[in-house]
Amino acid sequence: MQHGASIKAVLGPTNTGKTHLAIERMVAHSSGCMGFPLRLLAREVYDRLCKIKPEREVALITGEERIEPEGARYLCCTAEAMPRGGGGAAFVALDEAQIGADRERGHIFTDRLLNARGRDETLLLGAATLAPMVEALVPKAEISDRPRFSTLTHIGPRKLSRLPPRSAIVAFSSEQVYAVAEMLRRFRGGAAVVMGALSPETRNKQVALFQSGEVDYIVATDAIGMGLNLDINHVAFAGLTKFDGQRTRRLTPAEMAQIAGRAGRHQRDGTFGTLAGIGKREGRGGAAVPEFTEEEIYAIEEHHFAPVTKLFWRNAEPRFDTLPVLIGDLEQPPRHDVLRTPPPAIDLVTLKRLAEEPLAQSIKGAGSVRRFWEACSLPDFRARGPDVHARFVARLWQDLCEGYLGADYVAARIAELDNMSGDIDTLQGRIAAVRSWAYICQRPDWVLARDEMAARARGVEAKLSDALHGRLTERFVNRRTTILMKSLGQDASALPITLDDDGAVFVEDEPIGKVEGFRFIADHAGSHADRKMLLAAGEKGLPSILGKRAEELAESSLEDVSIARGALRWKGHLLADLEIRDGQLAPVLTVAKEIEALPDGSKAKLKEALEVWLTAKLAPLEPLEKLHMAARDPEAGSQARALLLNLIAGHGHVAREKAGIEHLPKEMRPFLRKIGVTFGALDIFAPALLKPAPRQLLHALGIDRRALEEAMLPVIADRKKLPSGYRHAGSQAIRLDLAEKIVRATHETRAKVQAKAQEAGKKRAKFVLDLALPISIGLEEENAIRLLGQAGFRVQRAKPLTEGAFGPPRPDRWEWRPSRGRPHGQNKHRSKQNAKNAKPSGTRAGNPNNSRKSEPKPGNAFAALADLVR
Repeated sequence: MQHGASIKAVLGPTNTGKTHLAIERMVAHSSGCMGFPLRLLAREVYDRLCKIKPEREVALITGEERIEPEGARYLCCTAEAMPRGGGGAAFVALDEAQIGADRERGHIFTDRLLNARGRDETLLLGAATLAPMVEALVPKAEISDRPRFSTLTHIGPRKLSRLPPRSAIVAFSSEQVYAVAEMLRRFRGGAAVVMGALSPETRNKQVALFQSGEVDYIVATDAIGMGLNLDINHVAFAGLTKFDGQRTRRLTPAEMAQIAGRAGRHQRDGTFGTLAGIGKREGRGGAAVPEFTEEEIYAIEEHHFAPVTKLFWRNAEPRFDTLPVLIGDLEQPPRHDVLRTPPPAIDLVTLKRLAEEPLAQSIKGAGSVRRFWEACSLPDFRARGPDVHARFVARLWQDLCEGYLGADYVAARIAELDNMSGDIDTLQGRIAAVRSWAYICQRPDWVLARDEMAARARGVEAKLSDALHGRLTERFVNRRTTILMKSLGQDASALPITLDDDGAVFVEDEPIGKVEGFRFIADHAGSHADRKMLLAAGEKGLPSILGKRAEELAESSLEDVSIARGALRWKGHLLADLEIRDGQLAPVLTVAKEIEALPDGSKAKLKEALEVWLTAKLAPLEPLEKLHMAARDPEAGSQARALLLNLIAGHGHVAREKAGIEHLPKEMRPFLRKIGVTFGALDIFAPALLKPAPRQLLHALGIDRRALEEAMLPVIADRKKLPSGYRHAGSQAIRLDLAEKIVRATHETRAKVQAKAQEAGKKRAKFVLDLALPISIGLEEENAIRLLGQAGFRVQRAKPLTEGAFGPPRPDRWEWRPSRGRPHGQNKHRSKQNAKNAKPSGTRAGNPNNSRKSEPKPGNAFAALADLVR
């Protein structure tokens, strides 16, 4: 250090601008070097310096990463990678110098505090508790205090559901971090996660989630207290004890303040407290979760802490004559009263273990001992314990004994880790392993093609970090819930909700459900609490969007609207129910509740369009409407009105025996024929209503549940309950109008034969009937005979030709013998009667009153009565 060079110690709590001051001082010099406790902080300052100075003048040097342009004048380093004497820079700064009291890394910071000096200026940054150590070890240093820009206030315990936004929850085990993050995901939309085991890239991405406002909470270990500059309003402690590697102990007030000090930024005040309601036990020791004591609260709020009384020191310039000499120098006790020998760090533990192994016998000479010590100094990134780490170093040393590690060998080891599958713990393990190889590749004399292998290792680490960030976000961040919680308090018109062509509903590109027709269905993948928020968001933000959809539908041709199951449906989704009221055909339209929720204007337009569309669709039922109107006509008379009501009840048809036609005056028949009523031999019906269109419409409206949905085929297979508009015909059923056509044709044939018989002086004559018409319609011959039997026609089968006779077969003979005292068609099946009809007989088949067996014997009293009746 040159004469007149200054040494300053800038001490104070967090949020005092110490690091910012150091950056300003460094860029004011021609060169500079700063040492940091974390690779993450070194990278953060490196990025800031690159915005102030040309990138070619700024270097980043850490154990796993080295960006060192030729001629770089400003170095950002971790404390371990920092040049021991300062590297000849004009300005040197050491951040978080109080870490000299740390059991594992303290000796590194103590050495830099004692020996790292700038040519012109040296700056020591740390907590105010470090002042006695600076006075004792660096008596020439000028000590200055910096007050905190904002205040810290204790607000007591808070439940997870009552935590204010922009809060950090600090836990002291990965299990507790995961548990708290899971609860925040369920109840508050999620949280970012920061732990010491994460790679710097993953931590950066998780911090960016919080800083960008995508999540309002961050769950972290005590690593958050080491220089991470976050926009935090409140720090909640999930516990106040930690396992320090040897035992579970309560945090010191200074440690509490280091963590709580993350709350507040610049001149904005912050708060701290504990997290309530997450369980009664924590940590490995199982102690009950405590609350801050009054003394601890006072110390944190007023920044009054017990001073640091010792720093750990280890000989930083050991001799490398032999392994025992090296170990002896590393265990050499300090000579200053305030310095203490640290517990064996992982590098010294590894050295002592391997020194007892057979491989140590070949380590001779200062160069070999130094190289072996450098191998033992490999950081235990995987944190799997001294034994596992020692075996890894031993294998590494065996490869180094032969000189350099081959590029193919290193590339293969890195490629083994290039695997993005697995859960969070698996990816963390791979990142730790690849960090070890990144450190190995940074050594100038260990790996061939060092730069290429280092780039490969950094590339795999970056990919693994991206995958880990994705797993953490997927597990602990419910972006949809976060957005909804922020949005539900807004005005409905400002809710960022969109609806795509497929009906999917999004809030800021996050799916919350889908719309079927005009009904919102929340995403089934969400929890019960999520579904309540999703439904609330849908009810709040969708009416205006669905109102526009309703107006577009109303202005369209409504080609996708249909009538089904007594309702109007759009693409299968309910629009309105159709209520059929007595005495009127046109149904009353009652829109679905989803339509009722639409804005009044949109609802009215859609309802009016549906009513106009429905009126047009009811055109095929105009004949039925005529029946309704005639039934209300006073001129119809009671007898015609009774028949009309029977026709309406039968939806356009009624069997003749049930119509009450015997009471209808003959003069009323023209009135009924005029409105489309046909008086058939078997049925009275409106032919226009037996067409496929009106029957299908009656079924769709729910007026006639027995009507067919499909086309009204002429003939169908017989069934127990016939569809509306059909009549039994043996093993088949035939449409009523076609049955009437067949019966009328048969009567016409009979009438022609009867007229000729009367001209010849015969009273009655049998006739030959061609069954081509019913067969062409689709009836089988036997079923045609059964249908005609219902109308009173009887068939007499012709006798077959005698054996040896030639010529055409004799035709069957038909006659009309309607049953007396029984309406036509009373027995639908007439299976026994038709069986009799098929027998060749001279009797009057099918009418027991006309049978010879039923004639009373002469001289009998019943014969005399019969004569009187005649």
